[in-house]
Amino acid sequence: MTEEAFRQAAQTYSDTIYRVAYHALKHCADAEDVVQTVLLRLFECRKEFESEEHLKHWILRVSVNESRKLLRSFWRRTSVPLEEWHEQAAPEDGEKAELMRAVMSLETKYRLTVYLYYYEGCSVAEVAAALRANPSTVQTWLLRARARLRKELSNDGEGEESDYVRSTGLS
Repeated sequence: MTEEAFRQAAQTYSDTIYRVAYHALKHCADAEDVVQTVLLRLFECRKEFESEEHLKHWILRVSVNESRKLLRSFWRRTSVPLEEWHEQAAPEDGEKAELMRAVMSLETKYRLTVYLYYYEGCSVAEVAAALRANPSTVQTWLLRARARLRKELSNDGEGEESDYVRSTGLS
């Protein structure tokens, strides 16, 4: 990979890497570490990518792997997190903030699946490849995540859906 190709890829995909890592790790500093690690691996990578889609798939796969590696690390397993303020500004729209809070409260596999499918626009097959899961498993995770989000976002848990739940298609 030439320096110019690396610069272009870093500029194009660094935000995507950060968002994937943030959804997996829920921590800004750890997500930034993953971005650096993935970009370093890309810089050191000697393989030529067949297409832009191949490069994107490689970057998503490495981002997920590095995030998982960080989640499995000794430090994460043995330390107790302190309460911390969210460094990210809340979205201006209250309904979007509520949806983001609900998505971030999902388990990692559901959170990553929802993020890649809805926010990054990946197909079920692309999400399955990135997460090394079967496409049918990804569809099941999406189904379960939507059900949990629907339950979380419904009014007072009484089964009555809010206007926002209906408008987002979670109903």
